[in-house]
Amino acid sequence: MESLVKFVQDEFVTRKDLPEFSAGDTITVYYEIKEGNKTRTQFFRGVVLQRKGSGTSETFTIRKMSGTIGVERIFPVNLPALQKIEVNKRGKVRRARIFYFRGLTGKKARIKEVRK
Repeated sequence: MESLVKFVQDEFVTRKDLPEFSAGDTITVYYEIKEGNKTRTQFFRGVVLQRKGSGTSETFTIRKMSGTIGVERIFPVNLPALQKIEVNKRGKVRRARIFYFRGLTGKKARIKEVRK
């Protein structure tokens, strides 16, 4: 049964060429929003908290500050409305899931940038 699910995922789900990113990176996600019969592109820029899952069920969580309120959004990697992802900064963190980042404010909430 498991091999049948894997076969269907490989054959019928379209893979998008996404850049490499991980927890701590600052990325911009461009995605389509449908309002009635119109579609428009909206972007969400923030820090990646985690990448979770594998295959078609892989998701990533992004957190941004909107004023003084933190906003988190979970995006599936295979979302059809996902147009593109830009990596703005590479961050240096020691963990794969940086949930401690939610409790940090001010200068403590900075992530060191990796320069290549």
